[in-house]
Amino acid sequence: MVRGGEPPVVLSRRQLGTARGRPAAGARPAPVARPVRPPFGELEVTEDVPAAFSAHVRRAFSGRLGDRFTLVLSGGPTAARCYERLASDSGALEWPLVDVFMGDERCVGPDDPDANQRMVRHTLLEQVGPAGSFHPMSCADGPEAYERLLRSRPPPDLVHLGLGPDGHTASLFSGSPALEEPTARLVAESEDPAGRNPHRRMTLTLAGIDRARLAVFTVVSAEKHDAFARLCAGEDIPAARVRPAQVVWLVDPGAAGPAEG
Repeated sequence: MVRGGEPPVVLSRRQLGTARGRPAAGARPAPVARPVRPPFGELEVTEDVPAAFSAHVRRAFSGRLGDRFTLVLSGGPTAARCYERLASDSGALEWPLVDVFMGDERCVGPDDPDANQRMVRHTLLEQVGPAGSFHPMSCADGPEAYERLLRSRPPPDLVHLGLGPDGHTASLFSGSPALEEPTARLVAESEDPAGRNPHRRMTLTLAGIDRARLAVFTVVSAEKHDAFARLCAGEDIPAARVRPAQVVWLVDPGAAGPAEG
């Protein structure tokens, strides 16, 4: 059921069936254009991914288990657009009850243009007024300090993730030791062995992500289509290893890509 103020879902996983009706006798049925589908989670294909993301955050806030709401945020241009939209819809959230954490961070200064925390402050937190708390990652303090902080709080209500053209999510890259951290570790240092993504980083591990009640992936543009198609084909890319209790994929048509049914 669509709640007031939430965008309609253009196409969901449950709606990915064939059209009703039969072709005329002797006629060859026309192919049905469908997006490729991930092997896990719920798929929503929509022209307006930021609006859909905002709707899911607001829905998760309304359904939170405790008084407070723990939100883990991401980086990148798609995330920035999502947070701008969330800020414009912010009346639906009581921000003093929201505790904001980061899913990954580049090892740069807090005001460096490449810092995820800088983007989160500018696009969201400075727009909505003070949140209950904000906990940026600090490479200087190390992953152990951030892990202690995470363990002192309830598991996240929602973690926001992206999908890189190479299949990475958060700062978990193919071939990186951080991707193979044991389940006891929630936070790790990371680098991209292929050198495509600059800077040393800190990131939630798979175990850190999987503690969340809900993971929402946002995937935008044809640039991401190959990575999304690889995931849907069952390839072992980093994003395919994420397995929290619930996963939602918000994907625009360019990234989803039609395929003949």
